[in-house]
Amino acid sequence: MSWCEVEQAFAEAIERGVIPGAVLIARRGADIEYQGAFGFRRREPEPAPMRLDTVFDLSSLTKPLATATAAMALVAEGKLKLDERVGRYLPNLGVHGKGGVTFRHLLAHCSGLAAWRPFYERVAAIERGGRVNFMASRAARDFVYEEIHRERPEAPPGIRAIYSDLNFMLLGEAIEQIGLSQLDRFCVERIFRPLGLRATGFFDLALARVRRLEPVAEMFAATGFCPIRRRILCGEVEDENAYAMGGVAGHAGLFAPAAEIDRIAVELMAAWAGHSDFLPQKIVREFWTRDSAVRGSTWALGWDTPSPAYSSSGRHFSPAAVGHLGFTGTSIWIEPSAGISIVLLTNRVHPRRDNEAIREFRPMIHDLAMEALGAGD
Repeated sequence: MSWCEVEQAFAEAIERGVIPGAVLIARRGADIEYQGAFGFRRREPEPAPMRLDTVFDLSSLTKPLATATAAMALVAEGKLKLDERVGRYLPNLGVHGKGGVTFRHLLAHCSGLAAWRPFYERVAAIERGGRVNFMASRAARDFVYEEIHRERPEAPPGIRAIYSDLNFMLLGEAIEQIGLSQLDRFCVERIFRPLGLRATGFFDLALARVRRLEPVAEMFAATGFCPIRRRILCGEVEDENAYAMGGVAGHAGLFAPAAEIDRIAVELMAAWAGHSDFLPQKIVREFWTRDSAVRGSTWALGWDTPSPAYSSSGRHFSPAAVGHLGFTGTSIWIEPSAGISIVLLTNRVHPRRDNEAIREFRPMIHDLAMEALGAGD
């Protein structure tokens, strides 16, 4: 198997409209075995080619790469204990039987909280009611946190696996309380700057409003048409709840190019192997081990593992692999024992979010890449 077949698969996918464009980085050990940019970072209003350094809205890759890694850092510092109750730091969380929710429950998606709520609609209603500039403000973010604190869970903690944005919104809030810093600044200081990352980060919309800052569109892969903002987005967070919260949230809001995601993967794999001072080996291994609280769950702590059948990772990653997907069309999969990582970034939601063709394409391209790496069955 050669990389020509991978390139042909991308060409066909772009021609058929599966994705507008993509960037792929495949690593084995110390070497990047392949990297390529395909198609378009933007098709509308006028086409623009994809580049290797294009910055993507990572959507839910925010969960493992920012929020879970920040949690690892706090565990390493002894400031956060996985089996500690979250209510110790967020006292209002304990209502409706949520007092027993621990950080482990949030990270493993078994807190019992709902998968999603349209908090942005409530924020928009308050703004329409006369509260000027409430949308995308820090006050709106605090409002969303209060709404989650009042949520009735759908199950007791530790009983059911429900993949939930609410879990990671709360984790973002708790990290800010424990780390005494806003989530975006904490991640810069503890993760991104130590790893030498220059293009990875959140875009604080509240700060941008005050300073009249605008994203440089040429840097970014465009995402979908937002019915709230009434335009195709480019350099603004696509997730409506993260937008309502000002662009800085534990579940979504992170932007990065593929090379810097690869850099994070390299350091986490090195820490897993005990070859890095970035994080202790014991902590990374615990976060990357499938949680046993809920029978049949594929979740580790902040990371997913391959499902037994029809995994988005394809057929060649082992049950010990870890990864995650993002709604915008992003993904990362890591096979720590082999030192393999595959970063696949697409903007499949551009220009329309209802394009679901990536569901079949993603495992297929992972299979082709793993076979080209010599890691097939």
